[in-house]
Amino acid sequence: MDGRVSPGRVSQLEIKMSVLCFLLLVLSAQALDEVKVNSLARRPIPANLFGIFFEEINHAGAGGLWAELVSNRGFEAAPSKIDPWSIIGDQSSIFVATELSSCFNKNRNALRIDVLCDKCPFGGVGVYNPGFWGMNIEQGKSYDLVIHMRSAEFVNLTALLTCSNGLSNDTAVVISSRHLTYTDLSNWERIKVELFAHQTCRTGRLELRSSNRGRLWLDQVSLMPSETYMGHGFRKDLMSMLLDLQPRFLRFPGGCFVEGNILQNRFMWKNTIGPWEQRPGHYGDVWNYWTDDGLGYFEFLQLAEDLGAAPVWVVNIGISHTDEVNITDIAPLVADVLDSLEFARGSSESKWGTIRSAMGHPEPFPVKYVALGNEDCVKNSYRGHYLRFHSAIRKAYPDIEIISNCDGSAKPLYDPADFYDYHIYENATVVFLSKNKFDNAPRTGPKVFVSEYAVRDARDGLNGSLLASLAEAAFLIGLEKNSDLVQMASYAPLFVNDNDRNWMPDAIVFNSWQRYGTPSYWMQTFFRESSGAVIHPIEFSSIYSQQLAASAITWHGRKNNFMRVKIVNFGSNAVNLTISVTGLQVGINRARSTVTVLTSRNFLDENSFSHPNKVVPVRGKLLTAAKEMHVRLAPYSFTSYDLALDHRT
Repeated sequence: MDGRVSPGRVSQLEIKMSVLCFLLLVLSAQALDEVKVNSLARRPIPANLFGIFFEEINHAGAGGLWAELVSNRGFEAAPSKIDPWSIIGDQSSIFVATELSSCFNKNRNALRIDVLCDKCPFGGVGVYNPGFWGMNIEQGKSYDLVIHMRSAEFVNLTALLTCSNGLSNDTAVVISSRHLTYTDLSNWERIKVELFAHQTCRTGRLELRSSNRGRLWLDQVSLMPSETYMGHGFRKDLMSMLLDLQPRFLRFPGGCFVEGNILQNRFMWKNTIGPWEQRPGHYGDVWNYWTDDGLGYFEFLQLAEDLGAAPVWVVNIGISHTDEVNITDIAPLVADVLDSLEFARGSSESKWGTIRSAMGHPEPFPVKYVALGNEDCVKNSYRGHYLRFHSAIRKAYPDIEIISNCDGSAKPLYDPADFYDYHIYENATVVFLSKNKFDNAPRTGPKVFVSEYAVRDARDGLNGSLLASLAEAAFLIGLEKNSDLVQMASYAPLFVNDNDRNWMPDAIVFNSWQRYGTPSYWMQTFFRESSGAVIHPIEFSSIYSQQLAASAITWHGRKNNFMRVKIVNFGSNAVNLTISVTGLQVGINRARSTVTVLTSRNFLDENSFSHPNKVVPVRGKLLTAAKEMHVRLAPYSFTSYDLALDHRT
């Protein structure tokens, strides 16, 4: 034998070697595409990691979450004082004008109505209010109407809820009415009646009509649904969406709304408390609309309580977008902030706590976080103002944690702070890559509050796309993994009224009667159990690792503990993975285990009123749940694997 191999034997050897190489490649690929969860190593996640940020922007409150149906109820709205009120009749039959004759010293404007006709048109003449782009009036429901009225003559007024649907005044359908007759209204009187709707109208309006010649004055006209969330004035349907997020904190009331373009138009909390009739309202000159401030400081505190969320109170420290208070004159503003804290936290016998108690809340509100300004660190005066406020709050309330506007991730903060504020509005790719933003950040000094984050780039979807939500999910996974440093995070903005899309995208879109969540809203539901949970380290090995982000937590359910493995696939390729959980001392209950997926056919898909569920999570049973399981991630998807553990740990 000469040692040479015959051609036939060479062929068989090559085949065997090829098969062996193929098997090795398969095994190698399987070894590479793996997520390993170490269940024995763990670290607690902060109890308040994920919350919400409410700003009065996009008519989020006025004409939104706050259920008041009348727009400009006090005839104070700049610049016209009357809009959107309009007359019913012509100039020969009715004359209206505002006068400084109100009984409310903070709201001096009242509406004077002169009925000029002896034989008025059928139904009378008067005024109507369309609310915020039409009032949502629903059949079988009641609405509380409050009118402040004065007249030296006999008053015969009819209050109506009508549905025009674009029809003329004469052909509008009456869906509720109430006749009001008074012989003596020489002094201002508060009149409250209930209107019961006999049919549904999405574009309703409030009408006040009279056929009696004479003069009367109206002021502070309010129409509220008799049923609001817990009777606290919030729209029940929008509240349900907030409650579904299970937010652990509520940052309010802004944002730029706190600052104003000029200080005169900043949020001034003392003008927003007490009886609603006494609140002057103000023009939000950053977002360019008037608010009656029915949703005021007290209501924000009540909202936080109703949501079970910690209040995060953002205060103005004498700086607007264009002007500021000189540091030598800052003392009254410092005192004003201390007064706001006494209003929230003081005893019911304290000066400001007494007012809170009179509003129906004798128990203090637990305000433990205060943010000094909003995005003001770029102002030269910020540091001096900040130190004055910080010193005063720390002395009076040493337990309050103070949040600086200055970004400590870029350079160390030299001034005292418990948190620094970080905002990110970028395209989807930048936000996705920012999942590693805090991996190497210093662990000494203030903690991080990511109070505003969102993908904001028209190329990634103007109204909030699947792609945007996936980038944001990866970013939040990075925050979970760095939650020893990052203690709180919230998306922005929260709400947008479809009729005032000033800033897009947003988490929740609504009109007077509909609402839907954008993909970014639904993405946040994957993180609602993360606050207060336990996070486990992950080893990620995959040839697709650059397009993936993953985390693992253990959280407590009602009947089981769960291990949740969340994975974002930000790429166009489907990915096969092996998920391995090591060190787990209990079994996995397959019957209770679930898988939830957020994806769609196109990564730029968005939700809308016509297709509100185009991009929503789909949940199913995870019958393959095990300590080691093979999964397939769809392209452009966010997947949560919830493994039900047999016993509580």
